[in-house]
Amino acid sequence: MNRLIAAACGILGLALSSIAVAQPAPAEGDFRAAGLTLTTGQRLDGLRIHYRTLGTPRRGADGRVGNAVLLLHGTGGTGAQFLSPQFAGELFGPGQPLDTRRYYIIMPDNLGHGGSSKPSDGLRARFPAYGYADMVEAQRRLLTEGLGVDHLRLILGTSMGCMHGFVWGETHPDFADALMQLACQPTAIVGRNRLWRAMLMDGIRSDPAWNGGDYAEQPQQGLRTAVDMLLLAGGAAMPMQQDLATRDAVDGWLRTQQDRRIPALDANDLWYQVNASSDYDPSARLERITAPVMWINSADDFINPPELGLSEQFAPRIARGRYRLIPNSVGGKGHGTHTWAVFWKQDLIELLARSEP
Repeated sequence: MNRLIAAACGILGLALSSIAVAQPAPAEGDFRAAGLTLTTGQRLDGLRIHYRTLGTPRRGADGRVGNAVLLLHGTGGTGAQFLSPQFAGELFGPGQPLDTRRYYIIMPDNLGHGGSSKPSDGLRARFPAYGYADMVEAQRRLLTEGLGVDHLRLILGTSMGCMHGFVWGETHPDFADALMQLACQPTAIVGRNRLWRAMLMDGIRSDPAWNGGDYAEQPQQGLRTAVDMLLLAGGAAMPMQQDLATRDAVDGWLRTQQDRRIPALDANDLWYQVNASSDYDPSARLERITAPVMWINSADDFINPPELGLSEQFAPRIARGRYRLIPNSVGGKGHGTHTWAVFWKQDLIELLARSEP
């Protein structure tokens, strides 16, 4: 059952607060700026981006940091997801691929998430609508203005962070030496992927308790619908079939998940987080990506099903890109495979080797 819970919690990182974090503890801080002008023309005043770091920045003879690695989390998550044992325990230790004695690891809470600027800070549904381009720009400003980093050894992104990585590769092609893309597609979110997101957002705003976003208490029915959609989208069919082998097991597991997840959510924050993907579509400019890319999806991913043939369509257009599909198995993690480094650790090692400056 623990395996199933971990698999179904992959999308949105909503269960990671219950997982013991790896040591050493990261340093934490907040980058603050007067504001951020969004692609819509609206302005977000008082930008705040919370972040965690591990390791020490090392500067070369030219004064530039040369060992920085940016880790980008999924929708609804935070940078803390990368401190889970299945990620940090495989990557951050001595001799491991992202050994923190060698690399300076940067893990932001992206715009609208965690400790960063978000609707629940006070503006609620009056918070300006942000998209992925805005989130990447906030990341860039954190790096350059807040941390003094103008070049990255690696960008590794999971789910939404994977999509951010494609945006980075196109808009700032010389910023990173390598891109590690986990659990996404480099094209607009349409079809079933858009459908479940639209259902989730509609479920929140259709709840009468939502009250235009000015709710006195969280809209419970809307959040229940949202959690149900997240569980379905994030789960893996084969382990669910094995581990939830009776009707009572299914019903009991669902109640447990709802009881644990719903109290941790804010309806406005979640709606904005899911809506942010609306401006995403890097498909027309993939040829602009010049950095070496390792792009990995999993065959049991409800959100990125391989039968659509999108990797066959887009991978050949990434000049220095490689693509791999992790096969389906009873030990699979569904969409959440992106945070289980054991599935793709060797791919990361090879990417770092072939992108060595």
